[in-house]
Amino acid sequence: MISGYAYFEARAETAEIEIGEGTIFNNSAVIIADRGKVVIGRNCMIGSNFFVADSDFHGLEVENRANGKYQCADVVIGNDVFFGNDVKVLKGVTIHNGSVIGSGSIVTGDVLPGCIYGGVPAKLIRHIS
Repeated sequence: MISGYAYFEARAETAEIEIGEGTIFNNSAVIIADRGKVVIGRNCMIGSNFFVADSDFHGLEVENRANGKYQCADVVIGNDVFFGNDVKVLKGVTIHNGSVIGSGSIVTGDVLPGCIYGGVPAKLIRHIS
């Protein structure tokens, strides 16, 4: 499975991407820090077609869709988090240590530690232990 790529971009001087030791990515990962931070902890396992960004890259209002007036919010992913394939993590999300995110999920809100989340939008399925 060496047919994919990874695209990491810190777009502004203030933008940062941090990836902890032991974290592994499958094919076709995209990480974009537009103006803030995307932090991924240690020993995470990340499935193919993963996407995370600290921004929507435009405002929702018609007048703010192309003028650069929009908000960014940091994304923080803890240690030992496991992501299935085709997961998207949106701005402002914190995913706590030891959680699992099911394949095809879109994470729009914070994820509790040691829990399984899945769906669109991702919701709590159960506690692991």
